[in-house]
Amino acid sequence: MANVLPAPEAREAALYERLSALGIAWKTTEHSPVFTVAQADSVHDSLPGSHTKNLFLKDKKGGLWLIVLRSHLRVDLNALARQLAAPRFSFGSAELLIATLGIEPGSVTPFALMNDTARRVRPVLDEGMLALDPLNFHPMRNDRTTAVAPGDLLRFVHACGHDPIIAAMPETAG
Repeated sequence: MANVLPAPEAREAALYERLSALGIAWKTTEHSPVFTVAQADSVHDSLPGSHTKNLFLKDKKGGLWLIVLRSHLRVDLNALARQLAAPRFSFGSAELLIATLGIEPGSVTPFALMNDTARRVRPVLDEGMLALDPLNFHPMRNDRTTAVAPGDLLRFVHACGHDPIIAAMPETAG
């Protein structure tokens, strides 16, 4: 049986309720739906702050990872797996993403960690990204961008019961 997600409006409202409860300030901007970093480039030009991408990965032993990094870094996933002492990474399936983070492909965000009540997903945050302010993420849907301060992102992730790894992202050559 397939997992059924709440409507985007309901997911977004739940996020704002959680941010408010934590006393976290945010600003959300509406835009056309974007599914890739390349599509998001046109949106980024009008929004201040650091733009990001989020990779939902599974390691060969079944561990789940959410890598959150600056949008234009070309991360070397093999080097990152070695750095994290994790088995080799592959991309997690849409079904697994929906089941664990309650979000659909194209809308992946660290905010979805609030849906991982079983704490199956290990978040890894780009150290360089955390030096930038504000940070921009999808608010559980890909036709909006929500900006928060880096310290507030960390507070949110911890409040969701996750202890993020903060790491320098190894980049691919070329």
